[in-house]
Amino acid sequence: MIELHLPWIELMILLPLCGAAVVSRIRDPVAARQSALVFTGLALFFAVGAWLDFDLTVDTSRYHAAEDRGLFQTRLIGREVFTIDQLSAPLLPLVALLFFLTTITTLRTKIRRFSFVLTLVSEAILLATFACREPWVIIAGLAMGTAPPYLELRARGEATRAYVAHLGLFVVLLVVGWSIVEWEGSTATHSLWAIGPLLLAVMIRSGIAPFHCWMIDLFDRATFGTALLFVTPSAGAYAAIRLVWEIAPNGVLLGLGIMSLVTAVYAAGMALIQREGRRFFCYLFLSHSALVLVGLETTTSLGLTGSLCVWLAVGFSLAGFGLTMRALEARRGRLSLAEYQGLYDHTPNLAMCFLLTGLASVGFPGTLGFVGMELLVDGAVEAYPLIGVAVVVAAALSGIAVLHAYFRIFTGTHYFSTISLKIGARERYAVLTLAALILLGGLVPQPGVHSRHLAAEELLKDRAKALGEPVVAAEHVGHEEIVE
Repeated sequence: MIELHLPWIELMILLPLCGAAVVSRIRDPVAARQSALVFTGLALFFAVGAWLDFDLTVDTSRYHAAEDRGLFQTRLIGREVFTIDQLSAPLLPLVALLFFLTTITTLRTKIRRFSFVLTLVSEAILLATFACREPWVIIAGLAMGTAPPYLELRARGEATRAYVAHLGLFVVLLVVGWSIVEWEGSTATHSLWAIGPLLLAVMIRSGIAPFHCWMIDLFDRATFGTALLFVTPSAGAYAAIRLVWEIAPNGVLLGLGIMSLVTAVYAAGMALIQREGRRFFCYLFLSHSALVLVGLETTTSLGLTGSLCVWLAVGFSLAGFGLTMRALEARRGRLSLAEYQGLYDHTPNLAMCFLLTGLASVGFPGTLGFVGMELLVDGAVEAYPLIGVAVVVAAALSGIAVLHAYFRIFTGTHYFSTISLKIGARERYAVLTLAALILLGGLVPQPGVHSRHLAAEELLKDRAKALGEPVVAAEHVGHEEIVE
């Protein structure tokens, strides 16, 4: 058993819950935002501390040789529940950063509509889910995580039928599927009666067509911040890896990959023709999140490494892209792409962040998403050449959609306003933070790629063990291979 030097994970999860209890007693929305900012900042600090402690503590050779190589865990009721490993180590700071930046960029015009209590509860649930490998605890976390958006929709008086129908079915399928997996026992090959419900649940949570309409409805009816925090961490991809990927046969993963690829191309094409800002962002996210699942079906070290890199790149870039659109909404109301807005002269910093984060999401050279997209394409072509071509088509359509939206929002006309639309200090901090992370990850990609490669090796070994296959050493993905 290997343990961290401090209880980073426990504090990371408990602090947002304590913050929710404190903020619920504050009636002044400005003071509530300040308190929520303190607790989300502390959660980010402990999430980064857990990641750094993990990297400094683990010895790579010992880590891969030990039987308990992933067990940096916390015991709860006699069972080892909360854990940090190569997969979850960078995901925890990513989740905490998204909540912190969303809180800090919530302007006075939005603080009465945005629930900081539900946001802190959502953060605690999501961090606990991502810091866990126990299947039933993951299922419980995913189920509880659906409650805060539902409560917000009810509080706003919005229709919840589509959300309840899809996410309710998602929870039922998870419970049924894993119950059958446990009933079948530790067999090397599970039946489709077990894998099928889990696969459908992952497709619903990830918005894979034709199960994507609930996500569009959520963006239409909920606050932009709540919808953004619910989808951008890609909890569906985490469920796919922890619950499905290790035990599913190659044929099932190929089916998931094909459905995800169809969704990626379809959603990218739909993003190109949208006339409303929120729907455009939702389709753009659906396309990129589907590409993460495409990499899982290759079951190769190269493709899986690319998929995990794209996951991080999508989290950072599309979160920044969404926060930029949210800041524009706070100034102009819901954005329309049907006509030119001409906002560049008023908000040049937001325009640059919009373009940078949007291009980073499609793998523009020099940004965080470039290396991940290249590895994903190479891995897909190595496994199935036609899939690699479709990935490139999806990325190209998404890139065109981003440029189209940029020109519609920031150029084409002169907009006159009686009030200042310039970026504030809080938003400038968030913009500079995301820009620095995106550019630094693109200019110095090797540490991130190495981390994701180690996670891919670990997942491949776990899958081979679960399926009773011989463990084959994965090839090294180094800087020289990336350059070539």
